[in-house]
Amino acid sequence: MLSMSLLPPRLRLFPRPDSPARADRGREAPAARGGLPEAAIDGIQRSLERVHATGMSPGVALALRRHGELVFDRALGFADPQAGTPLTVDTPICLFSASKAVTAMLVHHLAEQGQLDLHQRVSHYLPEYGQAGKHRTTLMHVLTHRAGVPRIREPVSPEDLFDHERIMTLMCRARPEKPGRQQAYHAITAGFVLGEVMERVTGETVNQILDRVIRQPMGMRYFRFGLGDEGLPPAKNAATGLQLPPVDLFLKHAVGGGLQEVVTLSNDPRFQQVTIPAGNLYATAEEASRFFQMLLDDGQYQGRQLFRPQTVRLATGRTGRGGRVDRTLMLPLEFSPGFMLGARAISVYGPGTPNAFGHLGFINIYCWADPDRALSGALLTTGKGLVGPLFPSLLRLQHRINTVTRL
Repeated sequence: MLSMSLLPPRLRLFPRPDSPARADRGREAPAARGGLPEAAIDGIQRSLERVHATGMSPGVALALRRHGELVFDRALGFADPQAGTPLTVDTPICLFSASKAVTAMLVHHLAEQGQLDLHQRVSHYLPEYGQAGKHRTTLMHVLTHRAGVPRIREPVSPEDLFDHERIMTLMCRARPEKPGRQQAYHAITAGFVLGEVMERVTGETVNQILDRVIRQPMGMRYFRFGLGDEGLPPAKNAATGLQLPPVDLFLKHAVGGGLQEVVTLSNDPRFQQVTIPAGNLYATAEEASRFFQMLLDDGQYQGRQLFRPQTVRLATGRTGRGGRVDRTLMLPLEFSPGFMLGARAISVYGPGTPNAFGHLGFINIYCWADPDRALSGALLTTGKGLVGPLFPSLLRLQHRINTVTRL
């Protein structure tokens, strides 16, 4: 009998549809208003169908704005495949790490209002954070993933994520590695620090600040950390693709847990009730693209200035350090104070996107804006898998979008 270790790894797929899945559509503007032919929209739809047809994502949602017009807002598949609940354009989906862009803009807002100084030491606002060699760490270091604490090295469990006081205790006594000098993606840790700083200086919760600064002014239904008890149930995430030990090793290094562990945690009702500033903002694809369109419009939404143009430029601009190989992700990547930046060649937004900015979320979430294409968008997927047919199909979709929207 073969040892289980010698058996080939299992490819986790959801049943592929016999015909293209029916898309739920939002209130789309005519393609011509976004400067696109209908054929371009049809091509994007076909590429989205191919993403879903891989069987690696039970649900996919895509929203695109061109020249500020919502020309594409569609969802395919299931929010809950076991219950047979369809995914709609109104179903909230967890953005995971794309939440960081929103948290960063809240920090920039408080700096704009004079309540924070981005070059001030974190310990000025959180005195207890200045221990174990972190006394020189600034807010700018935290925003650009140079705070030196990309992960908590003490033993932690998934339960700790629901215990804010314990997480902050662990963060405060953590010893940093090359703070201020080395870029290493902080998957979860930096968000707790930024959230605590904001709450200390304002006396408000992170969600209250978000509600006041962005959610209410932009008329968002969801767009909050956790979900509360209102609205539709969120889409459930699923671990898919080849389940390989190296994948889990990488994910444990980068985000602190293996694939199935993170997916199980994200489907836990408690995860939907707490505030995790680096990882649990819930939104629809349309809401996420609306947020990035506001940034593309220099912080303005429907005639109201939510952020000053110079604040948006600071938040999304280059720091002068250039792209480096990130010591967590082991990829060449440049960060602004809050966003992942594009590049001419190797870019998370595809080749030829030097001025794009946005953020990826756990494996296959993708929210961005590209001024060179007058484009803002959000691709939200519920399938979480690194190895399998999904990634090539996502690259083809990205290429299709970038090609048809090039100015």
